[in-house]
Amino acid sequence: MPPRGPRVKQEKPRDAKATILRILRYMTKDRLLVLALLLCTLASNVGNLLGPSFAGKAINAAVGPHQVDFATVAYYARCMAAAYILSNLMSFVTSLGMMRVGRRIANRMRKDVFAKLMAMPVGYFDRNQAGDIISRVSYDIDVVTTSLSADLVQILTSLVTVVGSFFMMCLISPPLVACLCVTLPMAVGFTRYMSKRTRPLYARRSAAYGRLNGYAEEMFSGQKTILAYAYEQDVCRDFAAINRDAAEAYRDADSLGMTTGPTVNLINNLGLSIVGMAGAALYMLGRAGMGQISSFVLYSRKFCGPINEVANILNEIYSALAAAERVFALLDEAEEPADAPDAAPLDTVRGQVEVRSVSFGYVPGQTVLHDLDLSAQPGQTVAIVGHTGAGKTTIINLLMRFYDPDAGSIAVDGRDIRTLTRASVRRAYAMVLQDTWVFRGTVYDNIAYGRPGAKREEVIAAAKAARIHDTILRLPQGYDTVITEDGGNISKGQKQLLTIARAMLYDTHMLILDEATSNVDTNTEQKVQAAMQQMMRGRTSFVIAHRLSTIQNADRILVMDHGDVVEQGTHARLMERKGLYYTLYASQFE
Repeated sequence: MPPRGPRVKQEKPRDAKATILRILRYMTKDRLLVLALLLCTLASNVGNLLGPSFAGKAINAAVGPHQVDFATVAYYARCMAAAYILSNLMSFVTSLGMMRVGRRIANRMRKDVFAKLMAMPVGYFDRNQAGDIISRVSYDIDVVTTSLSADLVQILTSLVTVVGSFFMMCLISPPLVACLCVTLPMAVGFTRYMSKRTRPLYARRSAAYGRLNGYAEEMFSGQKTILAYAYEQDVCRDFAAINRDAAEAYRDADSLGMTTGPTVNLINNLGLSIVGMAGAALYMLGRAGMGQISSFVLYSRKFCGPINEVANILNEIYSALAAAERVFALLDEAEEPADAPDAAPLDTVRGQVEVRSVSFGYVPGQTVLHDLDLSAQPGQTVAIVGHTGAGKTTIINLLMRFYDPDAGSIAVDGRDIRTLTRASVRRAYAMVLQDTWVFRGTVYDNIAYGRPGAKREEVIAAAKAARIHDTILRLPQGYDTVITEDGGNISKGQKQLLTIARAMLYDTHMLILDEATSNVDTNTEQKVQAAMQQMMRGRTSFVIAHRLSTIQNADRILVMDHGDVVEQGTHARLMERKGLYYTLYASQFE
């Protein structure tokens, strides 16, 4: 297991008892295995504690008053060797088993956390940074399971060793000190050899966890798009596959790496056996004390070492419990409210939207929208304009049921959306956001995200309509070109055109465009505007725009200011009125 770096600040849990109980619940599915491993730990420590006793008896047999009892010495030597071999074999089994238990718990915890995040409301992601969420999914869970795999066994081993060694030392009183440990070079050489073999495996494990974190960050940054296309189950399935690969990479690295400690321990214990036998020989020469004294030296070494180890491990235990509390705090967060028991799916959408007396605030007591009224007939285009922070995006969040209004109602085709299932309401809209989102996959997969079974001809037709077909053909593998994480190998404008093509392919009766052309140049914007006019034909469309030249043909323009609709009408009427819209328009074309 790779060494853990020093911590600048020690974290301490707020409720250690409750956190430990919740961790133990994750171990209940492996309770028989854990019980067996605890017995192995006990057997390992008993073997370790019997070794010095056998050594002392062997020495006593070698220092008899008349002659050396070689048979007795050989017998106790064999017993001592058998005790140490059995002890280290049990230690190896325990380490392997606890590593497996830890990975199983990590797998279950990550599945629970990721499934929880897929069920969380959008507001949670608005309040929390993506990096912090990813840290809980990856690092915090890894700290917890690493502590279970290593620290728990070490504490139990240290406790048994300290108590047993102290008891045995109370029975004997030695004046002899330990001899030179001839096995130290063997231990150092073996450690260096194993480090060379395990380093590539740990690099592979780090790469696997990097892919895991990258996918998680990618999905969380596109949470609204995932919800809009009702793709939660597919994302969970894909994450499970990546999570499994990461767990296997961890297993391969630790399966080899964790043999270092037990093997070095075996070498050291063989050294103790040599010291015991050498003590008997030295006594015969009159240069050593009694066998009991040799046993005491061995027990004293076993007694002192674990005490220091436990003192160091406590910091890791505190950190692991604090990390577990962060994970459990996420699992205790309120999920997105369930649909009403009698909620019905929204089928056969015509596209009539009515917003009546809606008030809403993200924070209690801080209202963002005040008594909003809005009406859109099937096929109409409603543009929403205003200064930054006026409440434009909030209207979109309410239409998509990312949030529910504090007062008032929103209806689609005469049906209050709170009486409809969230998934069906969200699927009724195609959506293009200002913050473009693409995922690691082919260009084809990104365009067909809302329609996984779309034919290639349909995808190409959507790309042509979005004016990106020619650009795709210039990519190395065309539509089969793999987009890297977060679209790093294509431009921001190309990413936006891909999302526009995705919306064009998604067959819905309602459309939401949030600054859909903000990342394209002027010439491309004119072409895309023509394509979007074709796409909006026959669809109820809600368009948020800062470039007022793009919404002059809208059937209705809502002018927002601090959560209120201060003006509404067509472009021509609003220009005649010479109010806020006129001021905004003049500021852009002055």
